[in-house]
Amino acid sequence: MNLTEFPAHAPLAVQTRGELVESVHYGSLIALASDGVSLVSRGEPTARVYPRSALKPLMAVAMLRAGLELPDEQLALAAASHSGAAGHQSTAAAILAAAGLTPADLGNSTDLPYGVAERAQWLAAGNGPTHLAQNCSGKHAALLATCVHNGWPVESYLAAEHPLAALIRATVEDLTGESITAVSTDGCGTEVFGLSLIGMARAFARMTTAQSGTPERRVADAMRAHPDMVAGHGRDVTALMQAVPGLLAKDGFEGIQVIALADGSAVALKISDGGDRARMPAATPALIALGIDPDLLTDFNRLPVYGGGHSVGELLGLPVRN
Repeated sequence: MNLTEFPAHAPLAVQTRGELVESVHYGSLIALASDGVSLVSRGEPTARVYPRSALKPLMAVAMLRAGLELPDEQLALAAASHSGAAGHQSTAAAILAAAGLTPADLGNSTDLPYGVAERAQWLAAGNGPTHLAQNCSGKHAALLATCVHNGWPVESYLAAEHPLAALIRATVEDLTGESITAVSTDGCGTEVFGLSLIGMARAFARMTTAQSGTPERRVADAMRAHPDMVAGHGRDVTALMQAVPGLLAKDGFEGIQVIALADGSAVALKISDGGDRARMPAATPALIALGIDPDLLTDFNRLPVYGGGHSVGELLGLPVRN
């Protein structure tokens, strides 16, 4: 590990307060046109990053390729970082029950619900951290169901030498067009791979343009049909998919955002310090460059900054040029 060489990140978003730029968010970004040609590039989008939860849709494709069958609502949750609402938890439990399993079989980390309102309600009811409430429980439930379908060991489903791990690695390499050279462990316990932003944009584009009925297209269609399952009420990823017809979006911890449109154009970005607040404002200028009506994106860029109870500045993505 070389701690003296860093990606050549560039400014992607700023926060103003009064007449000054108060903070600058650096990162890297790529926007691909529908033919796969780079339309916008900022920073170093070829550098390897961990996409974190933005890998979940690719993992869901792997599970369908292995023969897993889920209703669309459950499939969307398998690709989700859900807020932990009652409907999210009950849907994850339903995936398990259909496979003859229970929440006790989950191997993900325990946590409180991720959503602010959902967490407050959960705590008010006297609940603590659980596997089911954790935002990755849908993915883990689907991973377990895939093992049951294929007769693979359930207890060791998170092991690197498990057949499921080999399937996921092969699928990620296929969709991104990149060889996996760096592997670590995500917060929930599954493997996470070092990939370029270009590779992730390419993978999401393949999902939205795949032939109807294929695993790739089924995951994309399920997520777009049930954006409330992909994140939750008040979450920007859910709101963006509801605002822009045909758009597919997934975020990831540490400032990751990947978005693809129905025509195969796509955006992928990483905020360098992992900060979440700049993720969507940084993405919106690139989406506008891809041809999305700016009026559809007003809730995601130029977010107000408050002082004394009124707006005194804004958090906004920096304009991009082709």
